Amino acid sequence: MTHYKTAKEDIVPFGQKLAFGSGHLANQLFPAALGVFMVVLVMSLGMNPVLAGLLGALPRLLDALTDPIMGFISDNTRSKWGRRKPYIFIGSAITGVAFMVMWQLNPEDSQTYNFFYFLIVSIFFYIGYTIFATPLIGLGYEMTPDYNERTRLMAVSQWMGQVAWMIAPWFWVIIYDPTIFDSAPEGARILSIWVGAICMVLGVLPALFNKEMILPDNSKRVNLSLRELGSNTKEFLKGIKLTLKNKPFMKLCGATFLIFNGFQTIAQFAMFIIVYYLFNGDKVASGSWPAWFGTVSALATAFLVIPIVTKISEKVGKKNAFVIATIISMIGYALKWWGFNPANPWLMFMPIPFLSFGIGGLFTLMMSMTADVCDLDELNNGERREGMFGAVYWWMVKLGTALALLTSGIVLQAVGFDQSIDQQTVETLTNLRLADIIIPIVTAAMAILIVWKYDITEKRALEIREALIAKRGKAKH
Repeated sequence: MTHYKTAKEDIVPFGQKLAFGSGHLANQLFPAALGVFMVVLVMSLGMNPVLAGLLGALPRLLDALTDPIMGFISDNTRSKWGRRKPYIFIGSAITGVAFMVMWQLNPEDSQTYNFFYFLIVSIFFYIGYTIFATPLIGLGYEMTPDYNERTRLMAVSQWMGQVAWMIAPWFWVIIYDPTIFDSAPEGARILSIWVGAICMVLGVLPALFNKEMILPDNSKRVNLSLRELGSNTKEFLKGIKLTLKNKPFMKLCGATFLIFNGFQTIAQFAMFIIVYYLFNGDKVASGSWPAWFGTVSALATAFLVIPIVTKISEKVGKKNAFVIATIISMIGYALKWWGFNPANPWLMFMPIPFLSFGIGGLFTLMMSMTADVCDLDELNNGERREGMFGAVYWWMVKLGTALALLTSGIVLQAVGFDQSIDQQTVETLTNLRLADIIIPIVTAAMAILIVWKYDITEKRALEIREALIAKRGKAKH
């Protein structure tokens, strides 16, 4: 395989990588914290689980609809501050403040009041989150034109994003610790202020310190005004159509959908297996074992998987690195059969270094590969549309998450899991453990088949870049 040395001007300075990674830490900490905080609605505020489920689902529907619109707006913005950074700055502020306000709930208020209060504020939260996250993803795609430097940039951002998943499992412990807070609602009210403020600070760093791509000619961008609403709507729909017709990109979306869907479907199964299989339904005895399982998984992803996958990618290419990482994760999922052992709970950590290659390799490589696809799209269509590609890609991720939550519940019901009893039957636990292994292995194998003929290699990426320079001149950062 032919390798090309990264030019000095194509290297993103480490400080800028840290700034971009800080944005991703905020981007990951919001959903990671939200997943933990949502438990308070049912367990401590006495909200009907169906209503709590609606609070989780309804704003996300809006979030999914607004992502492509925000991508289109970001791609076509003209301002002296850039087309990404103003939105990142404003969006991080809206999201941080909304997260603080959203959790100022009291058990003394009625269920109806808390429901509508949370619903209204969460709509503002998700609008802010879209304004922040979509341009942030697009910014990453354009920060460097180099094939391998893109992977190194995404590795740093994903590494920092994993910090969110290291600490988020412990929010539950903090909120429910009676030595820290008098009640869980009080814990959520106070901790949300800290989380929102920290995310705001981290979120604005890319807007302050990162550099956007400056093209020699930006005349292809549309004019964003109410006067041009009709023509802009046509351009917006045309942009979605072009994005969906991009075959290499759709392969990336399909592979991501399968692997992330498989992972999310069984994500909560580990906690059930730890509590009901390893500790026979004793929630006190299971203690912080589920939290440690999540934290160690994030640690393995950050310190083991991401550096290794980055090096493999530089040696054998991104697609091959993805295949290798996915196969290793399949081995890890299989090892769960022996790792979850009531006689020795410590064995639960044995499969983690292997199965962590699934998600860790997925987003490090797919984010980098999408940046390569953006170059191909510009060569074919004459426009830079990183925002739209990022929006459609993460729309697929969110769709996978929604379907995974639905599938997870169906699987739990199918295996006979009964949440009203402390001790599940042997048959139920065996079937649950099998589902915990088989589902992600099957989706991972399907993902490998989808990307098998993905053809943007290091050599092809360089050819695309040289053709772009010849066509419109060299971009600046």
